[in-house]
Amino acid sequence: MSDVPCPPHVLREYSVLADGERGAVVDPEGRVVWLCAPRWHSDAVFSALIGGCGHFAWTPVDPWHVWGGAYQEGTLIRVHRWVSADSVIECRDALAMPASPDRLVLLRRMRVIRGAARTRMELDPRPGFGTGHLREPRLEDGVWTATGGGLRMRLLGAPRATWDPRAGLRGDFRLESGDQHDLVLELSTAAPTGQRLDPDELWARTEQEWRRAVPDCSALAAPRDARHAYAVLRGLTSGSGGMVAAATTSLPERANSGRSYDYRYTWLRDQCYAGLAVAAHGPHELLDTAVEFTAGRILADGDGVHPAYTVTGEPMPKESPLSLPGYPGGADRIGNEAASQFQLDTFGEALQLFAAAARHDRLTKDALDAVRVAVDAVERRWRERDAGLWELEERWWTHSRLSVVCGLRRIADVLPGAQGRRGAEIAESVLAETRRRCLHPDGYWRRAADDDGPEAALLVPLARGCMAPDDPSTGLTRARIEERLARDGYLYRFEHPGKPLGEAEGAFLLCGFHMALATHHLGDRVGAFRWFERTRTACGPPGLFAEEYDVRQRQLRGNLPQAFVHALLLECAVRLNDASTLPL
Repeated sequence: MSDVPCPPHVLREYSVLADGERGAVVDPEGRVVWLCAPRWHSDAVFSALIGGCGHFAWTPVDPWHVWGGAYQEGTLIRVHRWVSADSVIECRDALAMPASPDRLVLLRRMRVIRGAARTRMELDPRPGFGTGHLREPRLEDGVWTATGGGLRMRLLGAPRATWDPRAGLRGDFRLESGDQHDLVLELSTAAPTGQRLDPDELWARTEQEWRRAVPDCSALAAPRDARHAYAVLRGLTSGSGGMVAAATTSLPERANSGRSYDYRYTWLRDQCYAGLAVAAHGPHELLDTAVEFTAGRILADGDGVHPAYTVTGEPMPKESPLSLPGYPGGADRIGNEAASQFQLDTFGEALQLFAAAARHDRLTKDALDAVRVAVDAVERRWRERDAGLWELEERWWTHSRLSVVCGLRRIADVLPGAQGRRGAEIAESVLAETRRRCLHPDGYWRRAADDDGPEAALLVPLARGCMAPDDPSTGLTRARIEERLARDGYLYRFEHPGKPLGEAEGAFLLCGFHMALATHHLGDRVGAFRWFERTRTACGPPGLFAEEYDVRQRQLRGNLPQAFVHALLLECAVRLNDASTLPL
């Protein structure tokens, strides 16, 4: 084994394991090429995905095989499958649940379905994004231990493996038809407890937790995809309440364009999207965690609330580079500059989330206090320029104003007396000025007060019912967006001067699902399903979505899995299957 990273694959071929506190990316050959430990925003211990060192492979030795696999329904337990001329092998992978913030357990169970197979294990933990090594390896009672980079490692299941100081553990296994073998990897920052690594017990608890956490979605449109989307959201949501935007950093949205970002943090807007999607289905656990986390941040920071935080609610670090080669076409970086921006629509989405919670009788005292803080913040700051949904230059973005109008109206509907009236009055003031500045004489909404261009972000408040279906601006805006920003059944964010759609960036999958909801809001259920079905095809074999989709090459672009895309798939599956939700 050398320091050469694992060869990269196109993004659509990777699968993701997640337990709420961290996530692992696995390539189709069974190599874990990305894992941060102990938490989402910690340094990676396996960073081969972005050109660093460190991976955990367990693969067939025979190169003449094809790969496949699927997730166990309603979970992020991945079942890999390799077929060769002489054998069929399955390997089940999972991060053990319930999870602990300071301890991760990665489960791998290999089983030979037919024939006999020789497999090879390579475990090369490299803390600090590949810069460190684990030291002091020891084998006691069949369990390997080592330490380094603030981590303690234990590995069960490879007593005959050999340790290379520069390359970690390596071992071969020969399995006959019907044989099963387990590997259990533990990485922890806590002091050793001597807790036994029992594969059967760990698998049983993990499957039980997934059954508890992910609700039945059989009554929804696309029930398997909807339940998978819920499982992704659960896997990305920490026990502290925060949901990361994605499991990875630095996967490029466009090759060699500088558009590579770190999404291992919680964007309040994204968490509100997820909470609203879950609320549409029912008063499930992820609604409560979204309300709790969002309310906590608003109460702590008031009208200075940040767009994003760590999953524990701490400030997100500023962006800085990593000295790694990067995923092909990307540039490695950690942290994100969005933390310092003002994004007005965050308050609008938070108010909509709190209103949805109130309709399920899940509005806590802290959330009610956060409503007052958010309404005050909107009243003080709605006239200011902001960075908007796409985190661009500060302008008077139409979408941001309409989002707070929608949020204020929704919360006014569920708050009694003077509080509700105040919210409604502020909403009318914001809408009146936004109409004056941002409604084009031809009746459609401008992108911004100083920009007549089409803007897919406007679909968000339209889909949420900010304007009534019979308000002319709703249909005119939706039609203009479709005419100018849709190609081949997919939707783009906005126009880039001098470049055709699809050349500057990929189709934006969030926008495709919002188009489905906006179309549904206008009463066109067939058209809404057309947008829903087309957009949900933009994934790879594991059924994971990235932020963007290269339509011509049929490839994913950007970090994965992108939480807000899965959230909107879930919401579409609920609303499009229920005629009673027409209109919002």
